[in-house]
Amino acid sequence: MSTLRNKVQLIGNVGNNPEIKTFENEKKFAKFSLATNESYTNNKGEKVQQTIWHTIIAYGSIVNVIEKHVEKGKQLAVEGKLTYRNYQDKDDQSKSITEIVLDELVLL
Repeated sequence: MSTLRNKVQLIGNVGNNPEIKTFENEKKFAKFSLATNESYTNNKGEKVQQTIWHTIIAYGSIVNVIEKHVEKGKQLAVEGKLTYRNYQDKDDQSKSITEIVLDELVLL
């Protein structure tokens, strides 16, 4: 049996211009949203289309590609791993976020 891996592949449209940050050590970080669409038939026989929003984050040299070529509305294929993190908001409420840490990116 092959080893199981945490791997996500999506094709979708960029929902916002990427947020780029440069840290003190000159390393870069990027974050943007990606919309994918799903369709299904409901119990009334009607076709329903649903948009699902994904948060994509990236570190390292791939951020340079994002900075130069990714903008709102562009269609992309992405591959990465699913991550979860927890934090406290300004009202001290526990929040959970699901993100995809980008490994590969293809401009379509």
